[in-house]
Amino acid sequence: MLVDHHCHLDYPDLARNREDVLAHAKAAGVGRMVTISTLIRNYDIYREIAEANPEVFFTVGTHPHRAHEELDIPVAEITRLAEHPKCVGIGEAGLDYFYDKSPRPAQREGFLKHIAAARESGLPLVIHSRDADDDTAAILEEEMQRGAFKAVLHCFTGGADLARRAVAIGLYVSFSGVITFKKNDALRAIAAEVPMDRVLVETDAPFLAPEPFRGKRNEPAYVVHTAAALARVKDVSAEEIARITTENFHRLYAKTPRTLSEGAAV
Repeated sequence: MLVDHHCHLDYPDLARNREDVLAHAKAAGVGRMVTISTLIRNYDIYREIAEANPEVFFTVGTHPHRAHEELDIPVAEITRLAEHPKCVGIGEAGLDYFYDKSPRPAQREGFLKHIAAARESGLPLVIHSRDADDDTAAILEEEMQRGAFKAVLHCFTGGADLARRAVAIGLYVSFSGVITFKKNDALRAIAAEVPMDRVLVETDAPFLAPEPFRGKRNEPAYVVHTAAALARVKDVSAEEIARITTENFHRLYAKTPRTLSEGAAV
């Protein structure tokens, strides 16, 4: 079984034929999906998708692009919403200095708030970091000293230093279809260094479709291609990388049941 721990099933490109998307995932051997929150006020949308589909789980949080819009939501409310049995993570939250769609002080404030929610809830924080390696690493190191929390750097495209510093404080590193891109040897070199017990795979669908679908709409079934690329980097079989990344997923997202019968009903 493979897991796509980061996709956006609420986005129109996937929502308009979601039943087919989920069927494709099942046929490809993708047994779990986590649909990721980008706005807390859309919580009911994520919850309803997860409740309607036993193999789908969800998170609660505010994307850094929208950080300034939800700074009024307290940590206590985030943790309260996270109590739902199918809510398995906090975020995505973090820093994005590439687009800078939200003021940087707001991004930082939102990031710190989500770290606090992860710490208090015990759920993993899904971190978005783009062109913000130094600030991301510094915040994570400082906050980890204040109190431990679980986290993953999703869709990793940062530098080797960020990956090493993240692993050193106990974080996981997740690779998307970007690792399949022909000219991205630098990212594959970083993936080769990340310990086996800290790697995850994802799609970030509907974005960043892997080769051979690059430029087209991405979907959870395509995580198979990302996993195959990671297997080549690690010099193991596709079956072995599926086993390892699924085990890593369950270790990090410990609230997610290993068998759907445990968590299908809510």
